[in-house]
Amino acid sequence: MRILKKLLKILLITVLALSLAIYLFMQQKSFGKLPSGKRLDRIKQSPNYKEGSFQNLIPTPMISEDASYPKMMVDFLFGKGVNREPSKTLPSIKTNLKSLPDEPSITWFGHSSYLIYVDGKTILVDPVFSEYASPVQYFGSKNYAVTNPYSIDDFPFIDVVLISHDHYDHLDYNTILKLKDKTKFFITPLGIGSHLEYWGVDESKIKEFDWWEGSTILPGLEVTSTPARHFSGRGFTRFQTLWSSYVVKAGKFKIFVGGDSGYDESFRNIGIKYGPFDLVMLECGQYDKQWPYIHMMPEQTVQASLDLQAAVLMPVHWGKFTLALHPWNEPIDRAAKAAETLHAKLTTPLIGERMRLDSISSGSIWWNLK
Repeated sequence: MRILKKLLKILLITVLALSLAIYLFMQQKSFGKLPSGKRLDRIKQSPNYKEGSFQNLIPTPMISEDASYPKMMVDFLFGKGVNREPSKTLPSIKTNLKSLPDEPSITWFGHSSYLIYVDGKTILVDPVFSEYASPVQYFGSKNYAVTNPYSIDDFPFIDVVLISHDHYDHLDYNTILKLKDKTKFFITPLGIGSHLEYWGVDESKIKEFDWWEGSTILPGLEVTSTPARHFSGRGFTRFQTLWSSYVVKAGKFKIFVGGDSGYDESFRNIGIKYGPFDLVMLECGQYDKQWPYIHMMPEQTVQASLDLQAAVLMPVHWGKFTLALHPWNEPIDRAAKAAETLHAKLTTPLIGERMRLDSISSGSIWWNLK
């Protein structure tokens, strides 16, 4: 009996110590802050916020019916899958971003980060320039793309930072700290302003939109938030901030920023309402049969571009982080084959390569590393 009491005491102390450690870990500013006050009051008025959380337009299970979180964790941590990272550094181009020619262009930095430049205005999408897509910089998915990646010091003053949702591979604490004093406006879905204010971004710089809301941000630059089929959350709590895609009208160009989304009718509806588009950026990577509703398969990515009435598709959400089990270059291989079958135009720029918007080239098959 005495031994049992001693064991129970040790167990209790261990549980308390572990709970304290988790609590202290979760107090790091990188986890952000949930909406409250007037921001939460506005969220509660949203037609997309029901029963205490944001909802997708159609039922969207996080995983498939035959999947389980423990199995997914084991698969991910213990290496099921092959070639999840490239065998060598990816080819790239170092563009001088502070001295861009006066031509409309887009520059991709791997995964979902890219810079749009139109009529002298700079729009930076989902900037993540930390080494890890994680709340901490010693654990998580590490950037494998380039030996010397771009840093915020390489960027000019930014007119608009566009955030699609608050996951770590799209909203990076350290990057925002470096951008907050060199950015005019931050455009986000509802609720994400809470993270930004907590990190020191001035409230006057933040514009939060519900789906189908938007405004003219600057002369010649209009942004509208549109639905996506995904989820949100940086800690243990999900669905307290919204996730979005965007319609961007910049000068004479109409561009679609897809964020993360499973495939549904929203793409066709957005295409009917706002299309056709000169260029669409759609996620193409980090998919799996175990979570088929919140990320598209590459073939669905191409179909979504057709639904949107896109002149050109630029697949993103690949080429930087390992967040799924598939080979690192499988997404773009499958998308290229689907584009050929469905007669969709694909552009595949190198990381850092400046692509002109008024004469978008197909790019090269650079991901077949020799």
